[in-house]
Amino acid sequence: MSRRSKLGKQIVLTTGLVSVITTLIVFVGSFIFYDLMFAFEPPPPGPPDSLLPQAPDYLIFAVVALCGLIVAVLIALRLARRILAPLNSLAEGARRIATGDLSARAIPGDRSLGETARMVDDFNSMAMKLEDMVGNMAAWNAAIAHELRTPLTILQGRLQGMIDGVFSPDEAQLRNLLLHVEGLSRLVDDLRVVTLQDSGRLDMLLAPTDVSLEVRRAVESMRNVLESADLEVELTLAPVVVHCDAARIRQAVLALLDNARRYARPGYLRIAVRTTDERVLIRIEDAGPGLSADFAPHAFDPFTRAEASRSRVSGGTGLGLSVVRAIAMAHQGDVRYEASPEGGAIFEIDLPREM
Repeated sequence: MSRRSKLGKQIVLTTGLVSVITTLIVFVGSFIFYDLMFAFEPPPPGPPDSLLPQAPDYLIFAVVALCGLIVAVLIALRLARRILAPLNSLAEGARRIATGDLSARAIPGDRSLGETARMVDDFNSMAMKLEDMVGNMAAWNAAIAHELRTPLTILQGRLQGMIDGVFSPDEAQLRNLLLHVEGLSRLVDDLRVVTLQDSGRLDMLLAPTDVSLEVRRAVESMRNVLESADLEVELTLAPVVVHCDAARIRQAVLALLDNARRYARPGYLRIAVRTTDERVLIRIEDAGPGLSADFAPHAFDPFTRAEASRSRVSGGTGLGLSVVRAIAMAHQGDVRYEASPEGGAIFEIDLPREM
């Protein structure tokens, strides 16, 4: 590195200061001792007996050197305490985290020692993220268990009822059970998409794809369901070829259409594909009532649902919009929500034309 680190500068400056102070103490101290000695016991006149130090001279040098050494040790101890205080706090925090106390944090101490302070800050940031990760994992586990409990309880109760003869295993019962199994399958697949994207491992089969064609296919596959919900589909599609995963794009559009089926009031459902020089926008707008101001910032978080009173269809898992966001982010894009001027909801998938 071209620039010396702050901690390195502190050590170099302190070491140099200790050396200078020790040298000055020995040099000045020797003059003082000799001056005092000559003042109280003047040497005899004439040339000195010898240029070599005598026993008293060695004693003076030893005393002065000892004083310089004491000063050097005191300065070194002060620097060591400044360096070791944050390191000891860091070690104690690491031991507490190792025992399961994820709330442990280290104290940076003297911030003039740049490296130790930054190391402590990085440790505290890591500990905070680890604590948040464990908390999110616990929340995810609780949410997943909650989502799985209802369909599994229904399946278990129905199957046990068939075994006990309470329910007859006719076609209607079997179709009902099949619907619950399909719901479980969708939940597992949605969880897989969201978790793989969070870990950066969502595989995409990228190929040149006409986005408008895939949007049309998704709409046609749900047209009957949308019309039965009194939603009038209006398509405005501009052909555009993008390097993307066609199946994932359809999945994201289907999730938004299903969201409209559940929550939008009867009326128009405008679906459009628009392009700019660098972006492709898939826009789905309904007649309302839109999202509340409190819920909108969390609409794309996993396992979040709008108020039950807004839903016209029960059985949602709260993962649909999370899947849309995961797919958009896997394409280096994004998804956003805004309220339309007419009071409805607008969901827009924003994709880059080139990845």
